[in-house]
Amino acid sequence: MDYVRWIKKFQSMKTSNNRIILGCILLVIPGWLIYSQTQIRPDALAEYRNGNSERAAAICKDEIRVNPRNLDAHVVICWSLIRLNRYQDALEYARLGRVISRYDPRVIEILGEINYYEGRNVEALQYFQEYINLAPEGARIETVYYFLGEIYIRLGRFRHADIALSTAVHWMPGNAAWWTRLAYARESAGDLQDAIAAYERALSLNSQLTDARRGLTRVRQGLNSR
Repeated sequence: MDYVRWIKKFQSMKTSNNRIILGCILLVIPGWLIYSQTQIRPDALAEYRNGNSERAAAICKDEIRVNPRNLDAHVVICWSLIRLNRYQDALEYARLGRVISRYDPRVIEILGEINYYEGRNVEALQYFQEYINLAPEGARIETVYYFLGEIYIRLGRFRHADIALSTAVHWMPGNAAWWTRLAYARESAGDLQDAIAAYERALSLNSQLTDARRGLTRVRQGLNSR
């Protein structure tokens, strides 16, 4: 609609009623135009999901500059920075996010991931267990159990790793790499038959997995040598 032409038409009318109407229009239209412009701001989450982590982080920084208590912006910037392997930067925003919302499961899971990637196993375990308590069916629950399994493998607690990774593949049964790690945990615990079953499941999902194929051969040879 040509608002300028419309306004000029009203300006040509001399009655007081029309001048009142014109004043109302002049008050309303600029606000409506400003509102419409705010609806086309860049979407940081969409950029993140499309793999544009740098762009997503930049958008979130702008959002946080405008509103330092924007929790969603803190969450998305952390996800983006973790994907970029910028763990210390992510840790700073995660800590700020936890000040905003002490028990937000997303922030707690993020803190677990940061500690996991930086090798702080005990701290990572604490955050992941807290996430499970807060969100036992949360959006990241399968990933949290996977990380728990990997931490237990690092610590040599292979039966704990078996439980955690079994839970991870329960939530995501099509992940061949996780089945391989479950098989390795079982192999390391000495549960060779169960390890074979897990390796075979991994290869049924992805026959090209070298680690699974080597693991299956290794475990079968171990059984035959008994």
